Amino acid sequence: MSRRLRRLPALLLPIALATTLVACGDEGGDNGGSSSGEALHGIAVTGDVGKAPKVEWNGELDVDDTATEVVTEGDGEEVADGDQVVANIWIGNGTTQEKAYSTYDDKQPQTVPVSDSLSPVFKDALLDQTVGSRVAVTTTAEEAFGEAGNAQMGIGNKDTVLLVVDLMEKSVVLDGPEGDEQEAPAWAPELTTDGDKITGLDFSKAPEPDGKLKSATLIQGEGDVVEKGQTITVNYVGQVYGGKEPFDESYSGEPASFAIGVGQVVPGWDKTLVGQKVGSRVVMALPPKWGYGSKGNPQAGIKGTDTLYFVADILAAS
Repeated sequence: MSRRLRRLPALLLPIALATTLVACGDEGGDNGGSSSGEALHGIAVTGDVGKAPKVEWNGELDVDDTATEVVTEGDGEEVADGDQVVANIWIGNGTTQEKAYSTYDDKQPQTVPVSDSLSPVFKDALLDQTVGSRVAVTTTAEEAFGEAGNAQMGIGNKDTVLLVVDLMEKSVVLDGPEGDEQEAPAWAPELTTDGDKITGLDFSKAPEPDGKLKSATLIQGEGDVVEKGQTITVNYVGQVYGGKEPFDESYSGEPASFAIGVGQVVPGWDKTLVGQKVGSRVVMALPPKWGYGSKGNPQAGIKGTDTLYFVADILAAS
């Protein structure tokens, strides 16, 4: 999601970090499997799905393109385009034979939207695989991370990469809010739309903000209740009271995924969205202390006295 909504710096991967989730991938798959097949160039990847893999290198990894191999095949649901997957990810530098990154270190699997916003290397490791599987990918740094490689992981642009992914869980991401429409409160701005997309907020009939944190459900979803620590996927629009256009929105691109209730986003979102149901559309009014505080967010054109209005469609939670 946009840095304007986040309170954290950019993360390591082109996908959003989730808080710790209970691994609920298939327990009946061929856990404890191992592989050192052709795609892995003799590298042995062993261990149980859901636990950090043991990797035995076969010297320096020398590859020119991307190859994928299923190390352990789970018997859970198949992952389709548009799904959201909870995955543990291990990345090694094939040139130095050193671990570069692992979600197992902090016990924080990632929630990954399987969409075109994901790097093709990562998407290919997930799409059409089954929950409970362990998938290994060998590739170049350029294919995985772009021309510059990934300096934060210690992977140079000429290095090679081993990626090991454990698919723990999946959930379907809704195309939009689903449920019963509710009457909007008098304080809420009107929505401007283009088809199913929200393009902005109209404050012409909305009263001036009163300094209180406010929220209301415009569409009451029928899905599960969002719990603190879950990763949610939303479409959203944010606009300063009286502003002529949004300072941030996702409807023109891909939905955003992030952990809720744990400080990854502005505090008004954590306070408001925990307890809502998947499928809901929620409107929020956030005074400064529930947004960016007295310093505001100059990069987004937000002053320390501005009240922020958001509309968020909750499309998934896991």
